[in-house]
Amino acid sequence: MNIHHLKIEEKYLNAIKDGSKTFEIRFNDRDYQVGDILVFQDPREENGQYAAIVTFMISDERFCKENFVVMSIKPMKLITEEQQ
Repeated sequence: MNIHHLKIEEKYLNAIKDGSKTFEIRFNDRDYQVGDILVFQDPREENGQYAAIVTFMISDERFCKENFVVMSIKPMKLITEEQQ
C-alpha cells in the first residue's frame, strides 16, 4: 500500500466529498495499486485534505488511454497528526 498526495480541482473534490464521484482517472506515473490511499489537497484550504482508498482498477488499453488508469475509490477518514 502506498499513499499518494494529489492535487485536484475543487469541482472534482466536491463531487468526491458528496459521493457522486466514485472514481479517479490518472496518468499512471505512480504505479497505482488496489489498496493505495489517495490524499487530495483541498484547493480552498491550506491544510485541508480528503482521503480515499483504491478499491478496483482498470488499466486495459481497450478502455483507457495508454499509461492511464481508472480507479474506483471509497472515501475514508483521514487522521491528522493533531488527532493522534
